Parts: sequence; structure tokens; C-alpha cells
Amino acid sequence: MNANSAAKGNRASAGASIRISVTPRYREQLSSAAEARYVFSYTVTVRNESDRSVQLLARYWKITQGSGEVHEVRGKGVIGQQPLIGPGQRFRYTSRAVLDTPVGTMEGAYTLLDTTTQRPFDAPVALFRLAQPAALH
Repeated sequence: MNANSAAKGNRASAGASIRISVTPRYREQLSSAAEARYVFSYTVTVRNESDRSVQLLARYWKITQGSGEVHEVRGKGVIGQQPLIGPGQRFRYTSRAVLDTPVGTMEGAYTLLDTTTQRPFDAPVALFRLAQPAALH
């Protein structure tokens, strides 16, 4: 996005300048293979590289077990918050997912609001792998 497209009020928004990274971690102390309970934490960083403030309104996750079973999660905000992320700022949080299998994946999107245009937009979260370190898949 260039300054001209923002100034003209085109459909372009801060969306192209939102960067999302995820770092997953297996939580052995909370997991139990005997109970088919595999706990993973994941830390998400949302970076606003635009010149506009954005507000994270909602989340969508598609969680796929190693068995192929899919579970979808939708909700307002993240960890009970709908944070405002200013230009050049980042928001980081950690949450968790519990799987029935030692391997799975997550992918999704955040719905954010461009506070300048008052237009919502989706920022995709690329697929990432959840895996118990000893699991082969």
C-alpha cells in the first residue's frame, strides 16, 4: 500500500501490513499419552507495520487432529481482549490447544478493524504444526 492509495480512500487498508507469526510448544507436563491428551501452547505475535491503528475484533481457528478430525473455533478477540494495535506496534499473547493425537495443525484468521476507515478485514494465520517432539508424522 502506498500513501496515495490510503489518502484516496481506496479499498486498500492496513491489512496488507499486518504480520502474524506463531511459535508452538508441546507442554509435556500437562499431557498424557495414556489419556490421549496432548497439550500445546502457542504464542502469537501480531505486528502492525502500517501507518494506521487496528483493533483485533475476532478470531477463527481450524484445528486438525492427526486423525484428520477438524474442529473450528470462533470467538471475540483473544484471551478476553480486543486489543488496539497502533502503527509500528505489536501485540503478543499465548494460548493453548488440546489435541487427542500427538500431531496436528492449526490455521486461521483474525478479523481486525482499520480504525481510520472503520472497515473490518481478515488477516490470515498460516498453517502451523503442533507435534509432540517424539512423534513421527
